[in-house]
Amino acid sequence: MNWSETLEEFIALWSVIDPVGTVPVFVALTAHLSVKQRRRIANRSLLVAGIVLTVFIVAGQLLLEAMGIPLAAFELAGGIVLFLFALTMIFGESKPEQEKNLPREALDIAVYPLALPSLASPGAILAVVMLTENHKFSWFHQLTTWCVMLLVLAFAWLLMKLASPITALIGTGGANVLSRVMGLIIAAIAVHAALEGVSHYFDLTTIERTLP
Repeated sequence: MNWSETLEEFIALWSVIDPVGTVPVFVALTAHLSVKQRRRIANRSLLVAGIVLTVFIVAGQLLLEAMGIPLAAFELAGGIVLFLFALTMIFGESKPEQEKNLPREALDIAVYPLALPSLASPGAILAVVMLTENHKFSWFHQLTTWCVMLLVLAFAWLLMKLASPITALIGTGGANVLSRVMGLIIAAIAVHAALEGVSHYFDLTTIERTLP
């Protein structure tokens, strides 16, 4: 793999993992937590996301092929799950109601929704599986892709570490509003992923090319 291909993969993985887009979600979900708690959640979410994406790089294609599941169906299912998560951000509980369950959620939000599906999103999982396709790429190419993925996650970790000044700037009310807005954006991303899955499953792009 040359430098231009590595850069292309970095841009592709940056787009699907979206470290910048994760920051508002992180801020909205952790605005009521201490700096120490936010640091622990950031570390845990990056660890879980890294493990999940690594597992799919190593065995994702083999697992899907063994189960007879096409990548398009996986993309569609991921879009549906992401859409359901977006609805909880838009129509979820108010902040006082959330704080009643704070001890449980402080542990859970690192995994869901930060690690899954914000960082290790359906699009990110699908991307790493396709970029490391066993029948197409060498083991060295796949190893390089894995290193690029870790680099993108490192940027996401750095941006989440800088989220405390952002929280202090926008306040609790701003975080709540931001959560609703981000929920709407994530819903749009989820619908797009689902439509892409339908398009790939029925090979609609090929049909469009054959139309007069």
